[in-house]
Amino acid sequence: MTDQLIIFDTTLRDGEQSPGASMTRDEKLRIARQLERLRVDVIEAGFAASSNGDFEAVKAIANHIKDSTVCSLARANDRDISRAAEALKNAPRARIHTFIATSELHMEKKLRMTRDQVFEQAKQAVRFARNLVGDIEFSPEDGYRSDPDFLCRVLEAVIAEGATTINIPDTVGYAVPELYGEFIRNLRQRVPNSDKAVWSVHCHNDLGMAVANSLAGVKIGGARQIECTINGLGERAGNCSLEEVVMAVKTRKDYFDLTLGIDTSQIVPASRMVSQTTGFVVQPNKAVVGANAFAHASGIHQDGVLKARDTYEIMRAEDVGWSANKIVLGKLSGRNAFKQRLQELGIGLESESEVNAAFARFKDLADRKSEIFDEDIIALASDESVTSEQEHYRLLALSQHSETGERPQASVVFTAGEVEYKASSDGNGPVDASLKAIESRLNTGAELVLYSVNAITSGSTESQGEVTVRLQHGGRVVNGVGADPDIVVASAKAYLAALNKLHAKLERVAAQG
Repeated sequence: MTDQLIIFDTTLRDGEQSPGASMTRDEKLRIARQLERLRVDVIEAGFAASSNGDFEAVKAIANHIKDSTVCSLARANDRDISRAAEALKNAPRARIHTFIATSELHMEKKLRMTRDQVFEQAKQAVRFARNLVGDIEFSPEDGYRSDPDFLCRVLEAVIAEGATTINIPDTVGYAVPELYGEFIRNLRQRVPNSDKAVWSVHCHNDLGMAVANSLAGVKIGGARQIECTINGLGERAGNCSLEEVVMAVKTRKDYFDLTLGIDTSQIVPASRMVSQTTGFVVQPNKAVVGANAFAHASGIHQDGVLKARDTYEIMRAEDVGWSANKIVLGKLSGRNAFKQRLQELGIGLESESEVNAAFARFKDLADRKSEIFDEDIIALASDESVTSEQEHYRLLALSQHSETGERPQASVVFTAGEVEYKASSDGNGPVDASLKAIESRLNTGAELVLYSVNAITSGSTESQGEVTVRLQHGGRVVNGVGADPDIVVASAKAYLAALNKLHAKLERVAAQG
């Protein structure tokens, strides 16, 4: 076994399965560039066969990412695998990640296949994939709840067919650390050719133990790859959190004795980018990346930290990127400085016209807000990255009036395709009135299931407000994010952004967890 721990990031695939967390091609590419800057070993860019949109996103990432391996998920069938290989063909380092369920429950109820059928399909899938790409990962979905004897039989066969990584998912978050670690160790001991592949862990957080289970799979089980996401993003209770496992291994090197290639100073910038792109706000007490992760309110703690930081801090805030929260630009900054900052933040606007449009929005923001932070630029670029094809609805103007004792009123001007609409409404507050005004003309019937406001930067009433709106309609759940110094305007932007995603009607095929 090597002492190198491989970090496999699946934010763009498994993380995107969170209800409402779907991302555009440009948003995925921007996050992939930040993951490359973070020096993630493997980026699972998506599930190429699930939709044309996902195929184009995987293809774009494969075309642009040079330092990380780019991976696409594929079910164990020729069509999915061929589609993944096609999307990955320009990647300097490509991996196909194929999977099929192996638990009795999944085989009987979901696949309606016998053990022998699953065994043969797993073998054939890896054999077919190995003829297209040299780096093949195989996952037995719901592996932790699978019969160990059958699992050993499948894993031995797929390694013989050329699988280079074997991943054991705890798909439903059922494991506990000691048992999961022993499960991985027993599999490695029982599979005769286990030394021919890297063993990997993929844990969900349904019982709050995804990080602990992953680390047990490494320490007890001997796995050398952890599959994780930024901020622990993922369906249900989420996935193993990248920032937590990375800092655990780094901080407790005395115990784990493993090396990592991660540039930890890029952790917080990655966390912010994913949060602002998806609209999933990071809780203040979240380990490593939460706003309070390095805050000390207790007088005793404050006194200790002032005398010696390591009295109460086991990590330095700047080591994970908190020191990067600095003012970078202002209203007197020029276009070249703005363009350079975009590049430093991993924001790739594809044409000069996009850069010019983003710069115009930056100057407008700088006239309204004296200090521009990195988070402001990320939010601004997220606004700008939506193409005209995807942005069916666009806010043009908004005015609202509210005073004590009077019912608030709002008037909104927006476009739907080529048509301009004007609408007015009253409401319980200016935000309610604005959203009702939009809905009065569109009559979408979408149900508002979440509305949240978060300050993009702290420490000033000038901070932009970031609003997340989650809508549900026809069985689909989407998030829309809008940012503006005016919360009411940000709310209208977020609502229209969510409607744009509903309008796009991107169909996806369900993937493994």
